[in-house]
This record gives sequence, structure tokens and C-alpha cells, in this order.
Amino acid sequence: MSTNVKILNLVLLLVSLSCQSSLPKNDSTSSSTKKSSQKEENLDVPANDTNENEKKNVEVDKSIILNDRNAIPFFFNYEKENPEDKIRITTRFGTIDIRLFKNTPYHRANFIYLTKRNYFNGTTFHRVVPGFIIQGGNSDRYETAKKRGEIGKYLLPPDTRKGYKHHRGVISMPSSEIENPHKLASPYEFFIVQQSPGAYHLDGSYTIFGEVIDGMDVVDEINKQQIDNREAPLTNIHMEVSILND
Repeated sequence: MSTNVKILNLVLLLVSLSCQSSLPKNDSTSSSTKKSSQKEENLDVPANDTNENEKKNVEVDKSIILNDRNAIPFFFNYEKENPEDKIRITTRFGTIDIRLFKNTPYHRANFIYLTKRNYFNGTTFHRVVPGFIIQGGNSDRYETAKKRGEIGKYLLPPDTRKGYKHHRGVISMPSSEIENPHKLASPYEFFIVQQSPGAYHLDGSYTIFGEVIDGMDVVDEINKQQIDNREAPLTNIHMEVSILND
């Protein structure tokens, strides 16, 4: 492998690590964090679904590379020009339909933008905590690190004062674990609360930006999967994410 290729791979890995999230904890007194260490396998969603999802996700301008200076101005304009608020997550267990809240504009716009960039396609639900949450948007694949490098390194400000609670079925965004005293959100990952009636000790610490409107049975099934001692599923749970048109 040439020196230039080695340097490129190292840069992409560092970009991916810099966007890692601080994971919500089942026990609010716990201080441990978990990371994915899954071995990558062939994607486990049907090929037809992949093609259909890519057709639904509109091509976007890929010339801009986001950072902490330009991300908020970018999403300020992007959320006005891209009003979509429903997305579908397709897994081998079925689909999860989610409505994104329009009064969390930056987080909604970020998720729509990443969906249209096909970022989530091929990522996994890399963390499962039984009776608590399922967390997705990451993987150990080189392709995921490459996508993050192409989109950019940035964080989003928390938006926790809209009155939302971490009820069962909400989608929320973890905060970054790196140099982050203000709990800025890690834009590439998300978690869905499976706990009933909710995980209310998370309120005020993580930004809720949507809710499951169909497919909680799929969330429950994913939450039942066997995991290792780092809360990573023993078998990869890949996803494809697409925009749902009304």
C-alpha cells in the first residue's frame, strides 16, 4: 500500500473517531461507555430496498464540507428549502417510520441532509441495551469513515427546551464525547427509546427530534437481539434510510 493511501486511511479514521458520541446510559449513575466492535458482513437488507431507497433520496450538493463554523448557517437555510419530516429505516426485521419534529429545525435538517447524502445506508444499529434503547448510525466499515470525511466534522447545539420527554418511541441524538462540556450533539448517530413508559433520566441531556409513528414492533425485535459485553449485537443489524413522501 502506498504512503499516500496509508495517510488517507488514517485521516478518515481520525475524522470518524472525532464524531463519536457519548452514549446515553441506562443507569444515570453509570460512567461506562460502549463502542461498536462488530465484524462487518454483507448487508442484510434486501437489494431491492437499497435501490428503491437510493432513488427516493434526492441528489444534494456535495461540494460543501461542514465544520463547526459553517454547519449552523448551512442548516439554517437547508431546513427552509427541505421541509421533509418523515423517514423510513429499513432493516432485515422490517421498517421503522419516523416523523421528525419541525420545531427542532437543525436536528431535523441534519437528519434529512444525511439521509439525502445516503450516509446511513450501510450503517448499523451498533448498540442495543435491552429494555432501554437501540442506537444507530455508525459502523466499523471503511466506507462509513469515508462518508464522514466527505460530509465533514461538526457538532450541533443541544435543543432540549421544547418540552419533549424521552417517552418510549422517541428518536434522540447523543452528545459528542470529545471536548464537549456543553453536550453538543454528535450529528451522525441517533437512538430510539425502547423502554416503557420512557427513559426520563435522559431528559435535558439529549435532544429529542422525532418519534416513531409505525414500526415499534421492529424496535422491540432489534432490542431483543443477543449482544456482547459492550452492548454490540452479535450479528450486524444494517439499515437503509429513505425519505417518506406524503
